[in-house]
Amino acid sequence: MDFAHSDKVLDLQRRLTDFMDDHVLPRNPQWHRDVAAGVYPPPFVADLKAYAKAEGLWNLFLPGLRDDEPGTRLTNIEYAPLAEIMGRVQWASEVFNCNAPDTGNMELMHLFATPEQYARWLRPLLEGEIRSAFAMTEPDVASSDATNIQTTIRREGDEYVVNGRKWFITNAAHPNCELVILLGVSDSDENAPRHARHSMILIPMDAPGLTVVRNIPVMNHVAPEGHCELVFRDVRVPASSLLGEEGQGFAMAQARLGPGRIHHCMRTIGQCEVAVELMCDRALERRTFGKYLADYANVQDWIAESRIEINQARLLVLEAAWALDKFGNKGARTMVSAIKVVAGRLQTRVLDRAIQLFGAMGLTPDTPLADLWTWGRALRFADGPDEVHLRGIARSELGKARENPARSSAYFTLPERLD
Repeated sequence: MDFAHSDKVLDLQRRLTDFMDDHVLPRNPQWHRDVAAGVYPPPFVADLKAYAKAEGLWNLFLPGLRDDEPGTRLTNIEYAPLAEIMGRVQWASEVFNCNAPDTGNMELMHLFATPEQYARWLRPLLEGEIRSAFAMTEPDVASSDATNIQTTIRREGDEYVVNGRKWFITNAAHPNCELVILLGVSDSDENAPRHARHSMILIPMDAPGLTVVRNIPVMNHVAPEGHCELVFRDVRVPASSLLGEEGQGFAMAQARLGPGRIHHCMRTIGQCEVAVELMCDRALERRTFGKYLADYANVQDWIAESRIEINQARLLVLEAAWALDKFGNKGARTMVSAIKVVAGRLQTRVLDRAIQLFGAMGLTPDTPLADLWTWGRALRFADGPDEVHLRGIARSELGKARENPARSSAYFTLPERLD
């Protein structure tokens, strides 16, 4: 089997790596200083975005881009190694307009937006002029089963009226966030099909009745872009704000989440690579009890196990990306679930080893390790908890067994039954 990337992707990897090394990494300390001082986003981010767009490193994630739209038209498997490179610095994806949840929202609107919605919302997102949020999760129900969602979308004449509460809404604190795409219940008939009661609505962030209650800390870490709690009290928007058709919301959400899930996993690979590099540097320069840390067998095991696990996860990411390209969201569902479970667990394991190797310093903001561990732990909830994905994988395997229940009988060597 040939695992090599195409010449096109290799060239993009080289160019993107050079851009990261020359323009992003040198500004990483300043980014953290500015954010700590309450300056967000730092002013230089806009300059980097303009430069990235001019260099053709823009909207790399969207395979369906038209010729008149800005960006580089890549398949999921072509995008995977590039997302890994961007993921090495947590804020870097925005520089290339490849940041969540904007990527998923752009994919969603690319599929379902009307011309009016395209002009008002999608085109500015494609140009990187605004940012957006996606409001699905709710505090009062188990949102791992999205059919539990209670926020209502009620039609009144030429308007929709939205009422409800959402939380962990990424980007809602970003000063450039102008749009939230909300998933809610539009069919009040509880006897209607469970997966046909939901719709999506486009709501401006400055709509009367929409309140940002708080930016919720994640593992006591406050993200500047926000993971916010939002309240919608009689928020009114024109009927033209409906995305797609009534009752399609659940299916649209699933279409949105497939690529978005593996984008997270791609970036995780890059963050784990950073952790291993830091582990190796630390092990080679730090001495305890007369020996370098690199001389201890357990430290060598941590490094070796991390390398093995990262490479395994990368192959699974690439398989999931290939399946998305070949079979679509539905056909790739099981593989996407598999890498989603693997990636979060991988990141917490690798980062835990790196933190242990760094000692107390690994717990501080002096290295990126604590933040990266926090994100790995959060990833086990984001876009569906591990347990939901494991359940789906098990269902797939059990379904195969039900289709061919006798396939395993030949492996048994039981003695013949004596009557």
